[in-house]
Amino acid sequence: MTEPKSSRLLSIDALRGFDMFFIAGGAAVFLAMKGITGLPWVDGLANQLTHVPWHGFVFWDLIMPLFLFITGVSMSFSLKIGLERGLSKATLYKKVATRMMILIGLGILIKNTATPIFDPSEIRFVSVLGRIGIASFFGALLYLNYSARGQVYWIMGILMSYYAMLFLIPVPGYGAGDLSFEGNVVGWIDRSWLPGRLLQGTYDELGLLTQLPALCITVFGCLAGKILQDNRKGNDKALTLLALGAGIAVLGLLWGLHFPINKKLWSSSFILLTSGLSFMLMAAFYWIIDVKGYKKWAFFFQVIGLNSLTVYFLYNFIKFGPVSHKLFGGIYAPLPVPWHSVFQAFGAWTLIWLFLYVLYKNRLFVKI
Repeated sequence: MTEPKSSRLLSIDALRGFDMFFIAGGAAVFLAMKGITGLPWVDGLANQLTHVPWHGFVFWDLIMPLFLFITGVSMSFSLKIGLERGLSKATLYKKVATRMMILIGLGILIKNTATPIFDPSEIRFVSVLGRIGIASFFGALLYLNYSARGQVYWIMGILMSYYAMLFLIPVPGYGAGDLSFEGNVVGWIDRSWLPGRLLQGTYDELGLLTQLPALCITVFGCLAGKILQDNRKGNDKALTLLALGAGIAVLGLLWGLHFPINKKLWSSSFILLTSGLSFMLMAAFYWIIDVKGYKKWAFFFQVIGLNSLTVYFLYNFIKFGPVSHKLFGGIYAPLPVPWHSVFQAFGAWTLIWLFLYVLYKNRLFVKI
């Protein structure tokens, strides 16, 4: 258990909480409202909260990349503090490596509730937490050993190499450059080298090859963290983040004309688009909260963001929906039946937030 420092940027915690709000139940409320309110904007919002089948992009596709980005932002601060305290690079390597292994283990636990330990072929070995751990480890290596320019070169090299692999490596039975669900090189490599169960059957979107472009988002986050740490005025830093984000997002959209934006493939265009949007969200949260000082509205998200790992585990291990129905079902029972699922989802999220609030009030923050 650790306690956050008062000098930390509230905007980072608030943006992390904003992201986790959707991951851990917030999206369920809006999805439950789809088709029953008669309001087009509600249905439009709900449509943004389910992944597109293949090529394309909606808001929901940004959620995980945004968390990877925020991880990089936070990590740049913690690594800088470690260096200032006299910790050697070797010590920091050990810390991030240990964290990576813990997250990989926890990810396997979450993705395989009732893990079939006697049937390894049914274990899913890759996970969201594992991806965060691996991206953090390699992001830290680059942060500690390369300048900002060097990190940009690494990003460019990885994204171009990934682009080349998907278009030039021939897949048996499909050839080179096949970006279909069945014929992409990502799936071929996962089927050939990744043990256990693959989420998509023929490949896994969190598998081996997609780790390469995904870690670039965390490196982008480290670069954003460096900007937030410099000595310029807050307005200038916010403007820099915004301008960089807009430029990177435009590059992603342009690249997407040839290399389609695809979350399941973690295409290079998808990496640039989501990284650019993450830069812009970080700029907006930082400017509103830490520069202009409008902080009260962010408290709701801060409570979530300070215990992001806790909320992720709560949502994956505890079925708050039935608990919500048991506690509140009698209150919303007189309402039309289609609205029951809405209030059950709202009640479930309320219970999660109140639990996090109790942790917040007692200064209990679970970190790895």
